[in-house]
Amino acid sequence: MGAIVALGFAGILLVNAGCGGFMEAVLPTESRLVHEGDYWSLKQLMEQRISRLDSADFTDLYHLCESYSKLKVYDKLFPCLDQMERDIKNGTKFYNISSQFKEPTVLQHDISPYPSQTRAQAYIELGNLKGAIAEASKAYELEKQRTKERNHGAWASARLILGTDVRVPGLLVLAYSLLGDRDRAMTFLEPMERKDPWKDTQSVKPIELAKAYMTLGLYEKAYAVTQDKDLSFWVTVQGENLSRDFLLPFRFMRYKSGYELGHVQEAKIGYDELLEQPQTKTSGAIYWLILVNRAQISEREKDSHQAIDFYKRAVEVIEQQRSTISTEASKIGFVGDKQQVYQKLVAVLLSQGQNAEAFEYVERSKSRALVDLLASKQDFSTPPAQEQRVAQLLSELKTAEEQALMQNASVKSEGKMRSARGVQVAGQLKSEAPELAALVSVTYARTAEIQALLQPDETLVEYYGEGSNLVAFVLTRTQVQAIKLDGVTLTADVQQFRTALEDSRSSQYAESSKKLYSRLIKPLVPSLTTSKLLIVPHGVLHYLPLTALCEGTTCLLDRYSLRLLPSASVMPFLKSRKRDQGESLLAFGNPDLGNPQYDLKFAQEEAVAIAKTFPGAKVLVRKEASKTALRTMGGQFTYLHFATHGKFEPDAPMQSGLLLAGSTPGIDVLTLGDLYSLRLNADLVTLSACETGLGKLHNGDDVVGLTRGFLYAGSSSIVASLWQVDDRATSLLMTEFYANLKKGDKREALRQAQLSVKKQYPHPFYWAAFQLTGMP
Repeated sequence: MGAIVALGFAGILLVNAGCGGFMEAVLPTESRLVHEGDYWSLKQLMEQRISRLDSADFTDLYHLCESYSKLKVYDKLFPCLDQMERDIKNGTKFYNISSQFKEPTVLQHDISPYPSQTRAQAYIELGNLKGAIAEASKAYELEKQRTKERNHGAWASARLILGTDVRVPGLLVLAYSLLGDRDRAMTFLEPMERKDPWKDTQSVKPIELAKAYMTLGLYEKAYAVTQDKDLSFWVTVQGENLSRDFLLPFRFMRYKSGYELGHVQEAKIGYDELLEQPQTKTSGAIYWLILVNRAQISEREKDSHQAIDFYKRAVEVIEQQRSTISTEASKIGFVGDKQQVYQKLVAVLLSQGQNAEAFEYVERSKSRALVDLLASKQDFSTPPAQEQRVAQLLSELKTAEEQALMQNASVKSEGKMRSARGVQVAGQLKSEAPELAALVSVTYARTAEIQALLQPDETLVEYYGEGSNLVAFVLTRTQVQAIKLDGVTLTADVQQFRTALEDSRSSQYAESSKKLYSRLIKPLVPSLTTSKLLIVPHGVLHYLPLTALCEGTTCLLDRYSLRLLPSASVMPFLKSRKRDQGESLLAFGNPDLGNPQYDLKFAQEEAVAIAKTFPGAKVLVRKEASKTALRTMGGQFTYLHFATHGKFEPDAPMQSGLLLAGSTPGIDVLTLGDLYSLRLNADLVTLSACETGLGKLHNGDDVVGLTRGFLYAGSSSIVASLWQVDDRATSLLMTEFYANLKKGDKREALRQAQLSVKKQYPHPFYWAAFQLTGMP
């Protein structure tokens, strides 16, 4: 329903009074602002008018919620919708639409489905599809009840024009489809397609149907429904500014569905026309998709240079916003894969021999993925001396982002100014707090800078892409190579290898290990001229125990000492850290999680044994091993050791973390979100009983997020496991590791500890899970 409510009823007055009557109308300020698409001003006006949500006029409350919805201010939107729902339950559910003709006219409209409908759309944009389904289902039932009560005369016409009979089921089609439940999505398509006696060219039905068809990949139907439809009505009712909310998406769906059906030249002409329109550039959610489709057309035409230009422009649009919101799904029923844009650009650059530039876009893609992961987080830790200034810059950046989401294309010069302000603030943040800037905006290190930071006896190997586009970048201080690899069925092969590792009494893993070595390592060997490797995995490779890849009886562990990084661009931050002197250790062992099945007897013994090798070490076990203790004491120690369980949530990576004792009996999770709010001063964090689970493979965000979180919190390096290893073998490995650590090189200390355990426990299940991320 959205902004259509106010404007739609202005349109009803137009229908009833004639165009002249509408032009003579004197709209209230809030209605004028909606008509102009100036939701920023509407938000300011309503916030000035409303001191408390629970005492606000219901119509004002609606306008406030609507401004938050349009500007994607989710932290304020949801409380606003909650208050609307409370008012509706208390009997207040009419939105007043007033206008001034020869005599005042007031219409009352029951908008009881609005909170659920708007919440559902917000959940879709945030990726909470199950929540979206629950809310849209509630709105669906409310809409059916409201239709029964007012399915006559002008109200039926209003219902059609406002599109409430198709918008809500459209949300359900979208949510179920994105969730992968196509059959369920199709059940809500049927009521959208149903014939309606009030069918009219003024209806939004063609727009909503096109979105549904796009969502389901029914391109022939989408193409048919977007042909020769007269939507000029929306320009008349809503004005030039807001008409693009309907006309631009509608035209995009026409050309996109046509492109998918092979009407390439028609799509090319249409896209070029859209790219010439100023309104397109102010609709970033669709703008970048048009640029990507144009790049693909250029590739088909063998014009690589033009394709590179279009892809680069798309990347620039993608990187202008911090938020991960899928506004394109709400507008066009189609969610573009932003990471695929980088992959396509990298592939074209490599085809032109531009290895160094391709590598930089790989790093930009990893930065974009991290920004997406942290998009919902606002409270980042900063050094005490910077707290006030950084908080101010983050607030300014958030304001600039909200303003950039304004839907008013008529204030193009002001829009450019606001966009420039956002770029300016991001630049200031990068200058004053560069590591924090990397979490809220896309930042990356230049290829030459990364090469200069490599150790003389070290080679960097960074994997990127998937399937036939898998590539390994091999960097030394003087050379940048890009070696194409066979990535077809790689996920299945990694899964097979990890499954084989589960049986520590079997040697079936050997065949999978050799196969993966042949695909991922052997093609690189001629370029690996150093004994030390810095590996940056990608995707499923985050779950692969690289040291266990073998050729015959010789494994990677026997030839090289390894360290990992989530991306090469974190190297400057690790290099610049200075630490206090001393070797103090804080160990958390076997926290009391309120359930005996979580107890780790050897983990507790491990923590005590390791602590004995460090003067002044402190051991916290059972109930003392709590998150509160970490927050209180964590910043005082050089080494932090966690012998506890890990919880990984691939569908919600920010909730992944370590299980520690709660202040009351039970579990307190040190989440990924918590890590970005911590300040540590650790040279090393060890997660000795952490696990992602041998049977679970996802996109790697959970693994990257946790290690990257500890790096940001202040640790130079992390040793963590890819699965929960045998308790006794882990204890032996950790004891050896800390004994070797006194010689200085963490990377070699871990390697020697693994070799030692390998002699006693030859199966890689016992020793290959542990990896070092960060500084050596």
